Amino acid sequence: MVEFARYYIDFIRQFFVNIGEFFNRIFGAFADLLFNGVIEFIRNFIAKSVDFTLLDWVMAFLVLVINLAFVVFVVLKLYQVTRRYVKFAKIEIEKDELLEEISFLNQKTVELIDEKNKILALKVSNLGVTPNDDSMNYGQPGSDDLDDEYTGPSRFVKLLQVDKEYENMVTQIHMKDEDMITLNELVKRFINFSASRLGLFYDKKIISAFFAGMAASKTMILEGISGTGKTSLPYAMGKFFNNDSEIIAVQPSWRDRAEMIGYLNEFTKKFNETDFLKAIYKTTYRDDICIIVLDEMNLARVEYYFAELLSLLEMPDADAWLVDIVPDNQPGDPKHLQNGKILLPQNVWFIGTANKDDSTFTITDKVYDRATPIIINSKSAYIDAPDTEGVNMSYDYLIELYRQANKEHSLSLKAIENLEKLDQFITKNLKVTFGNRIMKQIRAFVPVYVACGNSEYEALDYMVARKIFRKFESLNLPFLQDEINELSVLLDRLFGKGVFVECQDYLSTIKRQF
Repeated sequence: MVEFARYYIDFIRQFFVNIGEFFNRIFGAFADLLFNGVIEFIRNFIAKSVDFTLLDWVMAFLVLVINLAFVVFVVLKLYQVTRRYVKFAKIEIEKDELLEEISFLNQKTVELIDEKNKILALKVSNLGVTPNDDSMNYGQPGSDDLDDEYTGPSRFVKLLQVDKEYENMVTQIHMKDEDMITLNELVKRFINFSASRLGLFYDKKIISAFFAGMAASKTMILEGISGTGKTSLPYAMGKFFNNDSEIIAVQPSWRDRAEMIGYLNEFTKKFNETDFLKAIYKTTYRDDICIIVLDEMNLARVEYYFAELLSLLEMPDADAWLVDIVPDNQPGDPKHLQNGKILLPQNVWFIGTANKDDSTFTITDKVYDRATPIIINSKSAYIDAPDTEGVNMSYDYLIELYRQANKEHSLSLKAIENLEKLDQFITKNLKVTFGNRIMKQIRAFVPVYVACGNSEYEALDYMVARKIFRKFESLNLPFLQDEINELSVLLDRLFGKGVFVECQDYLSTIKRQF
């Protein structure tokens, strides 16, 4: 045992000696490179320069300048890369800190709401009434004191008003010959209608993208700088189709579906109805095009309050588009409430407007992937349009236009092959890919965009820039300079030089950040 102890002590001593020699050699190598070697280089240069001619001195000066420039270049590059990495790491840390702070504030909000409910319950008990007591319904929506015409008890008031509004109304659409137009004529007619009747001006590209976006998804996002007509576009669409768009102002406090749709108040046994719930209930009576606008949708986290509807609208079976409202039906509930659910009709589209500033949240990939984004960053020029009327158009006729466009202008085999090559390059070099959902949207978007009077590659350029290249924002782009340059060259090779204008503009914007 003593011998082993001596051996182990010698082993440890020798091990640390080796470690010391390792670091000593490293420091010695640096000393030789930066100090001893430099001194030796200078001595050798002085010794050799004795025999230099004038031409040798000129050559020595030029080589010295070139070497110094190279060293300065390498040092600057190392400094830039280090600075970018530090900046990137700092941003990520700040993001984590902000998310933690938001989570903390959300938790505090929940606690305050719970405390408010407890105070309300205490007040109710002190008044000596129960939640079902008729005294609590005085002055409440739906009570006899507020509306003498309604006598039956009901949990819903706004929805019953809709039932009453449409009770003797004919909502079936009878289209005239002048309303049975093509998609290209539809775009032109809307532009002239909007300019002549509303004083709102839009170019053909934006309107073509809007109608094509309706074919690709039930959800669209209009984003851009403030004051460019994002909210007025769906408003004008409602006027054009003779069915006013419902504009719902999103509140920063929205954190789940209950804030958007409403909830059953356990004290009053009344359902707290929202304007959004009333808007989707109205669509159950309509046969034409219905548009619901979520104005400033990213004032709250879209994936929190709108997640259920996003998933619902992706279901292939439209009979499964059931929005849960209450657990069951009761006497006095609205007519179109089925087992406590509303069946969302296919003739409704949800249009969200979004600004990008410090007061808004970032819209996540989950939302972008399921929606068609349209960017409006500039106002269109004045249009001297003739006085033009809107159209009476049924949902079935619009869908038939989309079917016809898909039949006549389906995505070409050449375009599909080029998209596959583009996908392979992006997946391999940038680790970003687009799945079947986006490809399905592209197949639906392109034919309609072409039928509106545009080219196939222009439609592809529009969708690739907004649905695929947008995903690059999550990458560490300063370290992908070569890949971005190669991607730019690939676009010109696959689709032609100067064809994918929006994609190239997006890549140029990225390059300016390097």
